[in-house]
Amino acid sequence: MGDRRYTRDHEWIELDGDTATVGITDHAQEQLGDVVFVELPEVGRQVTKGGEAAVVESVKAASEIYAPLAGTVVAVNDQLVAEPGKVNADPFGAGWFMKLRLADPSAFDELMDESAYHSFVAESS
Repeated sequence: MGDRRYTRDHEWIELDGDTATVGITDHAQEQLGDVVFVELPEVGRQVTKGGEAAVVESVKAASEIYAPLAGTVVAVNDQLVAEPGKVNADPFGAGWFMKLRLADPSAFDELMDESAYHSFVAESS
């Protein structure tokens, strides 16, 4: 896979060509606690950068998942509907939420890299 970037809302995005995989970070799943429900967007849906794209509910709270970048949903991880715990068990692997065909792949470079994200988390703790 390609490079991974992060948002201030604790989503990660990994670019592979003009398609990107999106999920939530390990920090986000730890803050949520045990995930019990995931609502995914429909394939074909247009999402805007920072716009609500999915919903995740845990034993503690419900939270929106925001689109890190604008694009079109080209795939969703249907396994999360039946097994929402995958978000906790493997947030950077089997716990991915959706794949987007990016409207502007160059916008990817504007997001935080891993080092910047870890600094952001440390500063906000």
